Amino acid sequence: MKAYPKVKTKVERVAEPFELRDVTLLDSPFKHAMELNKTYLLELEPDRLLARFREYAGLEPKAPQYDGWEAMSLSGHSLGHYLSAIAMLYASLGDNTFKERVDYIVNELEVCQNAHGDGYVSGIPNGKELFLEVAAGDIRSKGFDLNGGWAPLYTMHKLFAGLRDALHLAGNEKALQVSVKLADWLDGIFANLTVEQMEEMMICEYGGMNEVLADLYADTGEEKYMKLADRFWHKVVLDPLAAHDDCLPGKHANTQIPKLIGLAKQYELTNDDKYKSTSEYFWDRVVHHHSYVIGGHSFNEYFGEPGELSDRIGRTTTETCNTYNMLKLTRHLFQWNGNATEADYYERALFNHILSSQNPDNGDMCYCVSLDMGGFKDYNKRFEDFTCCIGTGMENHASYGNSIYFHSGDKLYINQYIPSLLRWEEKGIALKQETLYPEDDRIVMRVSCKQAAPFTLSIRYPYWAEQGIEIKVNGQPQTFADAAPGSFIEIDRVWNDGDIVEVKIPMTLRLESMPDNPNRAAVMYGPLVLAGELGPLEDPEAANHLYTPVMITNDMPLNEWLEPVAGKFATFRTVNAGYPRNVELYPFYRMHDKMYTVYWDLFTEETWEKAENEYVIARENIRLLEQNTIDFAQPGEMQPERDHNFQGDITGVGTLHNRAYRSAGMDGWFSFDLKIDPQVDIMLVVTYTSATEMPGCEFDVLVNGTLLTDSVEGIKETEKLYNVNYTIPAASIGGVDVATVTFQAHAKRRIRKVFGLRIIAGGGQ
Repeated sequence: MKAYPKVKTKVERVAEPFELRDVTLLDSPFKHAMELNKTYLLELEPDRLLARFREYAGLEPKAPQYDGWEAMSLSGHSLGHYLSAIAMLYASLGDNTFKERVDYIVNELEVCQNAHGDGYVSGIPNGKELFLEVAAGDIRSKGFDLNGGWAPLYTMHKLFAGLRDALHLAGNEKALQVSVKLADWLDGIFANLTVEQMEEMMICEYGGMNEVLADLYADTGEEKYMKLADRFWHKVVLDPLAAHDDCLPGKHANTQIPKLIGLAKQYELTNDDKYKSTSEYFWDRVVHHHSYVIGGHSFNEYFGEPGELSDRIGRTTTETCNTYNMLKLTRHLFQWNGNATEADYYERALFNHILSSQNPDNGDMCYCVSLDMGGFKDYNKRFEDFTCCIGTGMENHASYGNSIYFHSGDKLYINQYIPSLLRWEEKGIALKQETLYPEDDRIVMRVSCKQAAPFTLSIRYPYWAEQGIEIKVNGQPQTFADAAPGSFIEIDRVWNDGDIVEVKIPMTLRLESMPDNPNRAAVMYGPLVLAGELGPLEDPEAANHLYTPVMITNDMPLNEWLEPVAGKFATFRTVNAGYPRNVELYPFYRMHDKMYTVYWDLFTEETWEKAENEYVIARENIRLLEQNTIDFAQPGEMQPERDHNFQGDITGVGTLHNRAYRSAGMDGWFSFDLKIDPQVDIMLVVTYTSATEMPGCEFDVLVNGTLLTDSVEGIKETEKLYNVNYTIPAASIGGVDVATVTFQAHAKRRIRKVFGLRIIAGGGQ
């Protein structure tokens, strides 16, 4: 294989990653997750993922397409993820089965590209037609929609990334040829667009097109690809971030992160500090001001106000794609800076979100990982849904070896404590890391080398290590006068075959509070987030208790109301603190098929006495509302709106009280399709705000064209949001299973802000 990339980085990096082939996972939860993923990827049929590529090239598909998002206009995105994942597994495992699949898919893509005859290839319905409209200046762009197609450039990004990984990880040079022809075609599409037209087009999610075009520049040396990457500077987002202005509230979270990964790649190839500064500022804002305790972020896929998280927890927190992308960005930053801060965040997110997102029994994966108080992990089906997080999950669980170790000159960084074998061929060294971490606090590293080797072993001293770190070399304790948590400890010596490094990092309990609510907190043990098990998903007895216990701790130290459970590592039970019952807490990544809570409300006996009645009623009302919900739509957020066939005119979106909404201007209207059950009595619940609205809000609410005239005020969801319950006449249903809910402004009037739409069974709340 030729040497790629041809254009080397212009940035002096302080840490270089090892190749996946250099690292072998040993027995651990991570290896188990990779093995489940390996089985899944081998069960997937490449011809089914290629079906629409062949169809739109005028060729007969060899197998039927998959369902879920692959049967929608985002079809083709899964093939890109799959190509990346099998290339990663080939690099990690050396299994030629994956190499054969990489080669087969690239060959098929070449056949499809040749059938098109102009360089174009994709599985996007009407993809070529919509791009030709864009080229002609006919641009109709929404958040997830470009000229009627679902985020077509997002899908293109996945394909380019898959082809890049096929080249770099599996040595398939034909993948580069396919990429070049497709990129040349796209370059022609955008050639005559103005800056304003590009900006309008980029309203629609475009993934990390700047990243893969920069990669293509690096692999070919062709400047035109970097120039095209530069055209994907999305001014409305990146200009404020470049000025260190947090413009993220109200924006779709995962739409933004790939743009910054692209900037990171552009920085490395240009040494333009603007790209670096913007990427680092974004990373800091997300990690330190928008993230939850497990390292993930977003609620209903969107950013809220920085530091305001307490009222933004529920079933749809922490989209897994987001953290997948944040870890990619973190890898770039660590290579530039070599800071333990980045490695610590990587550990938090990897152990508590990514590992937690896979079902350890069958390999199903979460789209969003719930942080609801009394929530559960809702897994996508691997062979049915094919969502974005199924796609990134394929890569997550194929690439665990990529950030355990880094190197620079004679320095070897131990970033993550994961059982593994490193082969540092350049130095003639192997290092074996043996540990049960995070189930134990001891790590043993064994050095193997044919001849003595001088190098510096740089060992991460985690931020959470309140009781210090102990390191022995060949049984001799080491002392480090200036060492502090959140740094690296360096051992510089000549290493010999058989040298042993023993590391012990005692784990302790601590609370991490919400930044905007010190009395709502999560429990951590060392690097691990602990969740409290509330029982099986279907527990009839649980309905007779408070939905989620609270903790009446009377401000006692944590170790006075949590005691270890004998024989179970990192497992604790509350002692006379949980109300109305005590609970057992253990690592979140081990929690599945159970109801749980990560965040707890903390009270003293005095404050609980004052709050109990209101708290219990509010939690019970919300529980009943959720329990009886048939379908829910979140207005103002792209994916839920697309899922519910949003239609409308003279309408806009915004955020208020950390919640998205949709409203309409003079004579405007909008509608959503919600699932219903024609066999039961149903009610429409609409969430409004108690805040002062603009004057002139008068409108009708209709279901399937029937005006709703009977309504009563329902429960308060928060102090600033309340529900109105609309009775739905049976005649408006007529045996169908979908209700079109329409908001129609009166003549010369407006529609007020709508924060939620819910169809519930029975009388409701």
